[in-house]
Amino acid sequence: MAIDQVPNITIPVIDISAYLSGDVSRIPKIAEELNAACRAPGFFQIVGHDVSAELRNRLFNKVAQFYALPSATKSALRRGLSVNGARGYEAIGTEIMEGDFQDQKEGFMIGPELPSGRFLQGPNLWPAESDCPGFRSTMEEYFAAVRSLSIKMFRLLALSLRLDEHYFDAFADSRDSISMCRAHRYPRANAEMARKSRGTGAHTDFGAMTLLLQDDIGGLEVFHRPSGTWNPVPYVKDAYIVNIGDMMEQWTNGRYMSTLHRVISPVSSEDRYSVVFFNEGLLDQVIECIPTCIGPGEAPLHPPVTVEAHLRKRYGESYGEEKEGIVV
Repeated sequence: MAIDQVPNITIPVIDISAYLSGDVSRIPKIAEELNAACRAPGFFQIVGHDVSAELRNRLFNKVAQFYALPSATKSALRRGLSVNGARGYEAIGTEIMEGDFQDQKEGFMIGPELPSGRFLQGPNLWPAESDCPGFRSTMEEYFAAVRSLSIKMFRLLALSLRLDEHYFDAFADSRDSISMCRAHRYPRANAEMARKSRGTGAHTDFGAMTLLLQDDIGGLEVFHRPSGTWNPVPYVKDAYIVNIGDMMEQWTNGRYMSTLHRVISPVSSEDRYSVVFFNEGLLDQVIECIPTCIGPGEAPLHPPVTVEAHLRKRYGESYGEEKEGIVV
């Protein structure tokens, strides 16, 4: 589908600095803006957050250095070698999100450093320090910073749903809460290549909330259901793109929207880099309609399901139950 000259979606930009500074007079307005953005289009950008520009810039530099390593060095860290099949390096074409399109991106996934055991838990795979100096320490520092930001966003989300501010704390911030961070490289493409490929195929996110850090190359698009058009998400300096996943749409009984999106292969003289953080929630949490999201006479749209059961199904659909050794 062609992109219209005039976008049909406006991606809101929300300044959360007043929440972080404790300015209680302005927090209700932020919650109101968040509520509107989560209802439609399900995507928004946040500024005024507390992840430093120095850390974000250093992260992109280290990610670029990692992807410049020889293929054999990266392949020695391939995700199928991780104890749960969900950490490490993903070569181009590993993931299929849309029909017959193999995603034209490289990925490197990390999560909390935990012993192997439960679904999606286990140790990370890392390149040797001599191969990519500072990569591990920077990724770990960034992971801690963006995970902290995600917990604050869940607190704002709770306020937007007229819930206690800490309603989602156990969900988002427990030992068995699943959080994953994946760094991507999208190889540059010419116009003809871009028409025949996808950086990432059209999909909705599996879990609860996604925070995306992107460079200024562009390529992320969201789908506008009423007009049937794809619309670019503009680069906003220092911003995080935040979107709602399928789990949160289900939890809010459809009040909040999980929006179809994709990444077009970048028509550029440079590669595109992005780093995406998923806070998927507590494995044992039962996802059933939030009390403030059901009105008199309404019924829940979905049966209850645990986070673990939901994620197992979606990971299996994305990667295949046997592909790359993922434990589903």
